[in-house]
Amino acid sequence: MSWLKKHEKIERNFTLMAVLALLVVTVGGIVEIAPLFYLKNTIEKVKGVRPYSPLELLGRNIYIREGCYSCHSQMIRPMRDEVERYGHYSLAAESMYDHPFQWGSKRTGPDLARVGGLYADEWHRDHMRDPRSVVPESIMPAYPFLEKRELKYKDIAEHLKAQVRVGVPYTEEMIKLAVADLETQANPAEGDLAGLLKRYPKAQARVFDGKPGRITELDAMIAYLQVLGTMVDFKDYDAKKHLR
Repeated sequence: MSWLKKHEKIERNFTLMAVLALLVVTVGGIVEIAPLFYLKNTIEKVKGVRPYSPLELLGRNIYIREGCYSCHSQMIRPMRDEVERYGHYSLAAESMYDHPFQWGSKRTGPDLARVGGLYADEWHRDHMRDPRSVVPESIMPAYPFLEKRELKYKDIAEHLKAQVRVGVPYTEEMIKLAVADLETQANPAEGDLAGLLKRYPKAQARVFDGKPGRITELDAMIAYLQVLGTMVDFKDYDAKKHLR
């Protein structure tokens, strides 16, 4: 066939093949990228989504440090089996303050996008000490050292400043009160709880590791896990309002 002969000429001519491939990639890239410059925002703002509190942010840092993202994704796909198992599908806005995001590439364990409030703090404490004590078939390693290590947080303001540089809207007040807010969330009896909730709506404040008197890495880890999926009230969420 004539078209096969023409195609053979392209395959035998390296330069022509490279030029045509570059042309196809260029056109395809322009078609996909150009529309983004005409959108006011590529991520729709959703009511309730806020930056992480200082304690939650450090908990997220520990989560990343320990490689939890390697086995647990935080992205529920809009498929029936996913939604029925994990809850409402993930919204892009829920990850808008995640640097880097925790969508994940595989699931050895369950997705954690909606784990907040699903289990009590005590369950998380047991799960970190000995995963098989609550999930017999689990192959997750134990993290008993988290409740023994005191959380290093005196430089938390610098963490917030770094987040501001990549677009997270922490205010000067949030940065100034970062240490106080962290201590209040881990021990609300001795801090400005009203101020914390004003800056970080729906922030859960309590002794997460069950041991008052000091703030541990386990406090931060549980605070982070307990906030996942809790910011957006899906009873009030109307997907049609967020479709262009």
